[in-house]
Amino acid sequence: MQPDMDYFYDLKIPKERVAVLIGKDGEIKKQIEKETHARIVIDSKEGDVRVIGREPVGLLSAREIIKAIGRGFNPEFAMLLLKQDYCLEIINISDTAGKSKKKLMRIRGRIIGEDGKSRKTIEDLTETSISVYGKTVSIIGKHLNADLARKAVESLISGAKHSAVYRRLEKKSKELKISALDQDVFKETNDQNG
Repeated sequence: MQPDMDYFYDLKIPKERVAVLIGKDGEIKKQIEKETHARIVIDSKEGDVRVIGREPVGLLSAREIIKAIGRGFNPEFAMLLLKQDYCLEIINISDTAGKSKKKLMRIRGRIIGEDGKSRKTIEDLTETSISVYGKTVSIIGKHLNADLARKAVESLISGAKHSAVYRRLEKKSKELKISALDQDVFKETNDQNG
């Protein structure tokens, strides 16, 4: 394999999200290119995006950021995916709703909740950011937190009661915080002894 070879990913994002990806005067596109050392080529009419580069990690980060923007995230949140411990989870609601628009709207409503309360509760308990866009629910957060949020959303999709989902989330998020504190104390102790 040649070390100076270009690699690429082809993506498709909704046409109405192309302007967000480009940003005012191309600022967002330029920022992603600068941070990931990748080149982004956009077909504004079709929503086709090609990401080109030589650094696999940068290429993968650019792809994930573009996917996140395409799934309704504000570019500022999408840029969190540059951090090594952050990930993007995408859940396809149509897998459950099928072709029924009524069922799709009901599922979306369960996830968002009245005045966005359900989504906000899950975001707060898991320290993630959630976007319900089209037929998908997308989550950006640290790996374990995003996994927790994904499980909560999947529970709501399958019809679980909101109160039961929140209780389970509260319990799991406390366990995560305790585990993180333990790791910090362990690391601090090792740093002092080492």
